[in-house]
Amino acid sequence: MGLPEERRKSGSGSRAREETGAEGRVRGWSPPPEVRRSAHVPSLQRYRELHRRSVEEPREFWGNIAKEFYWKTACPGPFLQYNFDVTKGKIFTEWMKGATTNICYNVLDRNVHEKKLGDKVAFYWEGNEPGETTKITYRELLVQVCQFSNVLRKQGIQKGDRVAIYMPMILELVVAMLACARLGALHSIVFAGFSAESLCERILDSSCCLLITTDAFYRGEKLVNLKELADESLEKCREKGFPVRCCIVVKHLGRAELGMNDSPSQSPPVKRPCPDVQICWNEGVDLWWHELMQQAGDECEPEWCDAEDPLFILYTSGSTGKPKGVVHTIGSYMLYVATTFKYVFDFHPEDVFWCTADIGWITGHSYVTYGPLANGATSVLFEGIPTYPDEGRLWSIVDKYKVTKFYTAPTAIRMLMKFGDDPVTKHSRASLQVLGTVGEPINPEAWLWYHRVVGSQRCPIVDTFWQTETGGHMLTPLPGATPMKPGSASFPFFGVAPAILNESGEELEGEAEGYLVFRQPWPGIMRTVYGNHTRFETTYFKKFPGYYVTGDGCRRDQDGYYWITGRIDDMLNVSGHLLSTAEVESALVEHEAVAEAAVVGHPHPVKGECLYCFVTLCDGHTFSPTLTEELKKQIGEKIGPIATPDYIQNAPGLPKTRSGKIMRRVLRKIAQNDHDLGDTSTVADPSVINHLFSHRCLTTQ
Repeated sequence: MGLPEERRKSGSGSRAREETGAEGRVRGWSPPPEVRRSAHVPSLQRYRELHRRSVEEPREFWGNIAKEFYWKTACPGPFLQYNFDVTKGKIFTEWMKGATTNICYNVLDRNVHEKKLGDKVAFYWEGNEPGETTKITYRELLVQVCQFSNVLRKQGIQKGDRVAIYMPMILELVVAMLACARLGALHSIVFAGFSAESLCERILDSSCCLLITTDAFYRGEKLVNLKELADESLEKCREKGFPVRCCIVVKHLGRAELGMNDSPSQSPPVKRPCPDVQICWNEGVDLWWHELMQQAGDECEPEWCDAEDPLFILYTSGSTGKPKGVVHTIGSYMLYVATTFKYVFDFHPEDVFWCTADIGWITGHSYVTYGPLANGATSVLFEGIPTYPDEGRLWSIVDKYKVTKFYTAPTAIRMLMKFGDDPVTKHSRASLQVLGTVGEPINPEAWLWYHRVVGSQRCPIVDTFWQTETGGHMLTPLPGATPMKPGSASFPFFGVAPAILNESGEELEGEAEGYLVFRQPWPGIMRTVYGNHTRFETTYFKKFPGYYVTGDGCRRDQDGYYWITGRIDDMLNVSGHLLSTAEVESALVEHEAVAEAAVVGHPHPVKGECLYCFVTLCDGHTFSPTLTEELKKQIGEKIGPIATPDYIQNAPGLPKTRSGKIMRRVLRKIAQNDHDLGDTSTVADPSVINHLFSHRCLTTQ
């Protein structure tokens, strides 16, 4: 895909060398001799040269890669135009503006008709219960997408419309998002673990005219009545003056009633009976997916869109408490996810790729759907959880489908470490070639366990740093080429130009620590915050004009490796998912007993970070275990279960400056029982700190 291929040869370097420094980091690891370097992956020296060229000549570099895709019309003007400096005008990025294409056509039609991959499996679907399995080929997927595109067209969906999708990890989720892309409609996928209120907020923000959901699903032992949550959300929308005209419902748990088990392009009937699920039906709004599909034709001409037309909106938490609708566009996002997938995972046609992320997150958009399909890959789509029905579920799936490339979150790795090596080693895992991590920095202990136990000391690990806003990998090793340091995101990907700035906005050279920023656009960069471009400029470009500001702190070591040190603003990274402290605080204060709340992060052995909440009660209310459970439940309903706090502490007062600002820096110290507070001269009432220390929650770390 645009880069020179090199002959396959084994990686160089010594065997794993575990030298732990004072900071708890393993200082160096080079691939052992048995770790191969593929024909795709250049040598480290060659990679550095290619990277330099990609940064200095992005138009030439990405222009060559663009030739690998289908364009209905060519780019008539400049290949790249942008402005990153708020002092010079509006922030914008335009790649290939004026060229027309369709991403669905590129990932399906071309694979079927031009590359002759119609009979190749696109997805192996593995349900919540072992034995609930099916598969779908590229040809079958194309037919399903065309049919559902026709369904959406009949419902009045046109180019530029927004469609909300609220579904578990089933094949119909992929079909729905690709059908939107085929029509030029924007999909806004909401993670099925989010609450009805969170779904409502996202529907309202982007004015979605149609919702696609599912009757219900199991997540491990837990039954989730998703239709009930969707109904609640749509009722909230109506109350706020925005009635959604149509809700299309997939019959997932009730699929056995349909007699469709013989269809290879449908998920199979669920084995576990669910007699308690009551599906309410709203006449005039609700429509069954299967009934609409039976009436739909299987050919649908794609809508040819400008490369800079929006592809999707995906909401991520914002520091103000209101989620940000991150907008990605069609043409350059397609180039970036296809290219990062190919090189970071060393993709080959015979691979079976498995990214365990939910499609409701950006990782699922880029590396479950668009990136793998753009390369004609075979992937695993998993509905369940890593510990059900036992702690070896992931590795049994790896063996079942002979997975070669495996991509998961440090949270999952830390969780599985608790159960020891046996659930892993009782499975072969002989097919694995490359392991990956995503969502947050991985601690060296978990990295070494992942390498030693899961990868049997023969698989390189690609520890990837990126964001919802970046669209794809930004800092990452290349397998078999980059000597790896556990916990380091290593080096920038092609076209990525990082810098580390101090508080004054000056670039730091050599070994340094400060703000991680990027000097110039890469193809996967977001274009705006939906409906609020001012917020986009303020959040990412105002602090340091001329740079995209990640919001993360970063350290660069003497070898040029980048180490992400965490969020600089008041964001929390819980199980690899960013949550806004303001959003959680807002949910707490909505309870009648709570007058004020402050939320900080606390280290967690599995999640990486968890929520530690301080609440000040209104007069007449008493802090109790019952109240604690009510508050946890409220946060789960307002935001989603992922935001449920681990700790809630009664705080009769909060440490504040004389101007009334809550000193979260001090609260973080209290949460961790760290009495080294630094300068507290600005605290209005120092006695508050002593009280909070003496009444803090008993925490584990």
